[in-house]
Amino acid sequence: MPQRINRLAQITRLTWIDPPHPFRQAPPVDLIEKARAVLAIEASQLERLAKRLDGTFTNAIQALVDTLAQDRKIVVIGVGKSESIGHKFVATLNSTGATAVNLSCLNALHGDLGVLSNGDLVIALSYSGETAEMISLLPHVKKRASKIIAITGAITSTLAKHSDLTLDTHVEEEACPLQLAPTSSSTNMLGLCDALAMVLLEKRGFRAEDFAELHPGGSLGKFLLTRVRDIMRSGSALAKVPTSASVQTAVLQMLEARAGAAIITHPDHSLAGIFTHGDFVRGYQKDRHIGDSPVTAHMTTQPITIQENDLAVEVIKTLREHRVDDLIVLNAEGQSVGLIDVQDLSRQGLT
Repeated sequence: MPQRINRLAQITRLTWIDPPHPFRQAPPVDLIEKARAVLAIEASQLERLAKRLDGTFTNAIQALVDTLAQDRKIVVIGVGKSESIGHKFVATLNSTGATAVNLSCLNALHGDLGVLSNGDLVIALSYSGETAEMISLLPHVKKRASKIIAITGAITSTLAKHSDLTLDTHVEEEACPLQLAPTSSSTNMLGLCDALAMVLLEKRGFRAEDFAELHPGGSLGKFLLTRVRDIMRSGSALAKVPTSASVQTAVLQMLEARAGAAIITHPDHSLAGIFTHGDFVRGYQKDRHIGDSPVTAHMTTQPITIQENDLAVEVIKTLREHRVDDLIVLNAEGQSVGLIDVQDLSRQGLT
């Protein structure tokens, strides 16, 4: 008993003398420079990955397209960090219309293999390509899967040898200073999964409207499902005057409609231009009697426009691209039917 007590005392003293690693004092470092170094290393490995892409990537995309065209699904397997990346990959695929599921290697060996139907395509994630759980699962997967696509950093590994297509994600350097924690390697794997999902999206002709249908809830769904005609100013909220109008008439129309701009139209109702509050201020600084002058002398003759059937997402894009606050909405015949003020987006909860 005394020996056990002494041993416990030694351990206790040792713990206080030599604290656990998280509490050790590290030498002074420039933290920002260290962070930049991590990002630089990972970026350099991603660049190397991009340059390595070849026909195998194209074949992988075609295999995915064929699988989905046959109403089969994509099954993603991985272990550890690779499994976590696989969950994100599956979420991205599903959100872009490609049916995908995760399959735990361990659980698959104990009943979950039923998730994998005959003809499904398997994407296996493993940097080493030698993970015991995955290697044990491979024979059973090969009996059911139409193809196995390996995403690995070891193209001569057991996983690679038993796969139909192998995408190489090997890195020359991890960003971890100890070269132990997966950093560059996991970033490469995640980046390649994103590349597969995004290229597959384009190959299948997936549109913003399709994306919206899969995201009906929350602000994202509202943003993608709303069209310009649903948020534009029209009727009594729209200030519109003919080319024969004076600045005073245009301003009064703007005040009545509580709008920051007025649409100017030709006698045939086609668009002539736009007169904004900013135009009035600039004109007033030059001429205090601007109210009596024709509005055509101060309007913008080639205003930025948008179609009434466009998605609201295009409004944000157009406003930012042209750095304007107002957009004139046109119908299919090219007639001005509405106006969108940047403030309207905030009221609609679309910013």
